[in-house]
Amino acid sequence: MSIVRYDPFRDLRTLQEEVNRLFTGNIARSFDDEGLARGAWSPSVDIYENKDHIVLEAELPGMKREDFDLSVENNVITLRGERHFEKKDESDNYHRVERAYGSFTRSFTLPNTVTAEGANAEYSNGVLRVTLPKREETKARRIEIKTNGAAPRTIEAKAEEAKTAKA
Repeated sequence: MSIVRYDPFRDLRTLQEEVNRLFTGNIARSFDDEGLARGAWSPSVDIYENKDHIVLEAELPGMKREDFDLSVENNVITLRGERHFEKKDESDNYHRVERAYGSFTRSFTLPNTVTAEGANAEYSNGVLRVTLPKREETKARRIEIKTNGAAPRTIEAKAEEAKTAKA
């Protein structure tokens, strides 16, 4: 058996290596100085679903309707646009600009359970709300169960997506 010398700083070095590995990955690239100088930004988005729709809400503060575009193609919804920095007066001398400006693109893959037909988009108070209806065959249904002599019971069932046979 060999004798191993005790190193009181071994755990500290291991911790330092883990922290260094964490910051040399993709996270550091998204917070680099170049991105901040360019004004690169990405609007915050919430996506949620209820029984009839999938809803996407994007925060676009200070933007006009003409500043962004929304499209759906091949089950991918894409939001792209640009927020401009508008100097109010040439004599203004900004000491700090913390809000981000510039162009952005956000794309999200939609599940096969929704359809772009009948989609609705509203823009109000800096929030874009896109409502995409679910396909009729994927909506949850109630099925009544009949039994001999007892009162009928109802259960919730979720319909499977219809599969088409290829000829």
